[in-house]
Amino acid sequence: MFAHRIPCVVLFIQPIYAMWACYRSCPWSCVCTQERSCSVLCDRIGLPEIPKEFPCEASFINLDKNNIKFLYERAFGTLPLLKGLSLSHNNISFITPGAFKGLPNLTELKMAHNEYIRYLHTRTFSVLKKLVKLDLADCNLFNMPDRIFVELPSLHELILFQNNFRRIPGAIRGMENLTHIYLESNRIEAVAYNSLQDLINLKYLNLQDNKINVIHDRSFQDCQKLEYLYLNDNLLNELPENSFRGLRKLKMLNLGGNFIRNVSNVWFQDLVELEVLYLDRNKISYIEEGAFENLTSLVTLHLNSNNLTTLPFDVFRPVYFLGRLFLFRNPWECDCRIKWLRDWMDNYKLVRDIPCSSPAGMDLSNIAFQRSQDGTCLDPWDQNYTYFVPLPTDGLPSTMETKLSSLISRLLLPRGSYEEIGNVTDYPDNNTISDGMNTASLVSVQMMTYILCIIVSHYSILL
Repeated sequence: MFAHRIPCVVLFIQPIYAMWACYRSCPWSCVCTQERSCSVLCDRIGLPEIPKEFPCEASFINLDKNNIKFLYERAFGTLPLLKGLSLSHNNISFITPGAFKGLPNLTELKMAHNEYIRYLHTRTFSVLKKLVKLDLADCNLFNMPDRIFVELPSLHELILFQNNFRRIPGAIRGMENLTHIYLESNRIEAVAYNSLQDLINLKYLNLQDNKINVIHDRSFQDCQKLEYLYLNDNLLNELPENSFRGLRKLKMLNLGGNFIRNVSNVWFQDLVELEVLYLDRNKISYIEEGAFENLTSLVTLHLNSNNLTTLPFDVFRPVYFLGRLFLFRNPWECDCRIKWLRDWMDNYKLVRDIPCSSPAGMDLSNIAFQRSQDGTCLDPWDQNYTYFVPLPTDGLPSTMETKLSSLISRLLLPRGSYEEIGNVTDYPDNNTISDGMNTASLVSVQMMTYILCIIVSHYSILL
């Protein structure tokens, strides 16, 4: 019976000892907590350098938002249980190749937003054999040694966005275990045929917001397991026929915000599992028939903000039963060619707000297509639609014309009637015409009336 109690006592004492040990060697000004085993929180306390000692039981260390500039040899001592280390938002400019020695079980390293790093030695991370996630975003990196990750067999997630790369770093080639690569907001100009060589397990690739204007044929051919591909907000105006050949696992493709004019019927042939396709914010005016032929899994299609004037039914037919369709901000010509779209809108209630450029001022949802006696669809302008566009002067009285007409009327009125009107601003005073008006005066009035009539007539023509 006593023998069965011993393990219970050992299990009870071990956590108490670990907690005591963590607090005992907690660095000055830092906070040590047991919430994640032994977590050491030293963020936002203005540290100019790495503390000299950490609890050997530490599993996570947070040194974010300090003033650390250098990482020297064995900067963290020996911490066999450390899994996560965060050094983001510091001023690190130099990292000794042996800085991470003594961290054999580190799986996650965050060094984002250290804009003075710029350069990394080939062996900077070589001792981190179990590293799974590395974050080097916004570190002002221009290049990386080609073999910097060659000794990191466990690396799955590489975050390199918002740097200054002009090409996809050659360091990622052959990294068969990489599953996620973040390279958005750099200055990358091309995706070369070998840029993504041997990335056979890659599932997520983000290349948005770069300066990519060229994608070589079959650039993604080794990425057979790719599921999410972001190429939006680049400078693409055309793509090779085999750009996405073999990407049968792809679920989301974003080509929005480029300069694509025509959509080829061969680009998407292999994308049988694609669920979301972004073609928005391009210059697309033509989609080839068959472009969506094999997109049998498509759920959402973004075609908004392009130059489309029509969308033939034969182009749309393969994706007729998709769930969401975005078509706004296109110069649609709402004629019989897209009557099918009007019917589709009514039946499925998935699209609304499709303003027409012709007829102007109308929305496709408000147009009721009629048929001729022989059953042919009539375009809106062939029907009895009346479109009234008021001129700028319509409905607005001309002040000068009104005044001149009133003046003539007053001159021609008998004296009594004239006086009943009373004094009106801008008109002659009642005393200008007296009871003793002679023939000469009457001739003058007639002459004045004649001249005013001519003025009114010319003024009306000008309006």
